[in-house]
Amino acid sequence: MKILGIETSCDETSCAVVENGRRILSNVISSQIALHRKTGGVVPEVAAREHVVKIIPVLEMALKKAKIALPQKVAPSGRINRLAELPLGLIDAIAVTAGPGLLSSLLIGVNAAMTLALIYKKPLIPVNHIEGHIYGNWLKDETPKFPAAVLTVSGGHNELLIWKGHGEYKFLGATLDDAAGEAFDKVARLLGLPYPGGPEIQKAAKAGDPTKYPLPRAWLPKNPFDFSFSGIKTAVLYLTKKMSPRALRQAKSDIAASFQEAVCEVLATKLANAAKKYKVREVQLAGGVSANTRLRELARELLPSKIPLRFCANLTLCTDNAAMIAAAGYFRYKKNPARYKKWRPIIADPNLELRAF
Repeated sequence: MKILGIETSCDETSCAVVENGRRILSNVISSQIALHRKTGGVVPEVAAREHVVKIIPVLEMALKKAKIALPQKVAPSGRINRLAELPLGLIDAIAVTAGPGLLSSLLIGVNAAMTLALIYKKPLIPVNHIEGHIYGNWLKDETPKFPAAVLTVSGGHNELLIWKGHGEYKFLGATLDDAAGEAFDKVARLLGLPYPGGPEIQKAAKAGDPTKYPLPRAWLPKNPFDFSFSGIKTAVLYLTKKMSPRALRQAKSDIAASFQEAVCEVLATKLANAAKKYKVREVQLAGGVSANTRLRELARELLPSKIPLRFCANLTLCTDNAAMIAAAGYFRYKKNPARYKKWRPIIADPNLELRAF
């Protein structure tokens, strides 16, 4: 079964074709990093306009790379005409990110997916973006084992949950304020590092001392599986304000290393505690921050050796991409095909919650 996935939740325009939820036939991503680096972060209106420009070329490229032949003639103008001439005969269903994310960005992908599904009479599967990140770990040869403790860490979201089976989740905790990825971006800006902050902090931290600055860790005893990173972000702000520009330049690597260590220690400790408490068969990291090598190292150190740790070795699958959306769509469809037989409009929801299905 071939699923066309569409992802436009933030600042990547991505389309992919995935077979049986596991095999990637194509995964095309048009990144906007260079565009948003000028402003130090994503401007929603700018991101949405870029999605409008890129969505059809990315769709065409994804179908071509999946060896689904393109038509000989494509209408030179009119987006509906071009959508109507795409070769979707070999596609069995269409999955699209319905939320969470930036509303103006989500609408581009959702409207394209609804139009394609209506024209070609294909099942239309709305997918939660966070669930997509979780299913990114299925895009490899090994089959994950249930139950699993899963930590999703990205720019806007942190969730810790027990994954009992397809569509079966036990939610343990989430971020109460800033997500880890957001904290990385904001601290990078304080240190004068470019956007996106995660890779830049990691790069700077390599030359730094992670014990130099004792930054706070929020353990949150009321619910030890919740997260909070606003405090550490504020602590770095006050620390940098006390420094002269020259002193800040000299301390940049040490601050980056101390910050990274504090965030990763909290994430890895809470994940390991959840794994031990709920006696899971494996542990999974998902989302953009799961690409951080220190987080992976700490998680492995804190977990019992008998519990496997799974994450996407391919860093492209850690960040936003449509292959993960297609994979999640496949397993949603297989669990309840009748639910998607009739075309229904999708309401893009920037605050969409991850729910069992």
